[in-house]
Amino acid sequence: MRPKDENKEALIREKAIEMIVQEGFDGLSMQKLAKAANLSASTIYIYFKSREDMLNQLYIAVDEIFSKEVLKNFDPEMSFEEGLWLQWKNRYRYIQKYPLHFHFSEQFRNSPLIKHADIKETAFRSILQLFVKNAVQRKEIIELPTEIFWSVAYGPFYILMKFHLQQSSMAGKTFSLSEQKLKQAFQLVLKALKPS
Repeated sequence: MRPKDENKEALIREKAIEMIVQEGFDGLSMQKLAKAANLSASTIYIYFKSREDMLNQLYIAVDEIFSKEVLKNFDPEMSFEEGLWLQWKNRYRYIQKYPLHFHFSEQFRNSPLIKHADIKETAFRSILQLFVKNAVQRKEIIELPTEIFWSVAYGPFYILMKFHLQQSSMAGKTFSLSEQKLKQAFQLVLKALKPS
């Protein structure tokens, strides 16, 4: 068995993510990936047992980077306003820094592959759950079912990011996200989540 080379593994991962973002999951084959990475297909199998194993490992690795970036300077004991704003800013920076990872994650989350991935309770989820629980206990926000909370707290952010990445709005006009526009949407989100 040949020894593993971290640079080759990183190259394989990045080429696979790039191919998936550009061509979708169906566009990824081990042969095409090997050609894109200028390696033999057998080399890929040194690092990944199968295509499915590679996809799951890619998702887990990308999710770890996302969690690390989004939790920078974050503390679940922060006030809700300060903590959520930091979450938005960290997510914005993450997407700017890793646009292919963001697109890959979105494709993976919205595919049947997510049902097969070994998605466990993570420290990231626990920290955010504690953050929301603390905010509810301090009566900074109303208590909502998780899906409704997430839709209100983060949905507007991701829609704005989508417009920003596509560089156009629903009206087909050029759109670029600024901190001022982000803050404007953020203030509306706060108003929706605060007790009346």
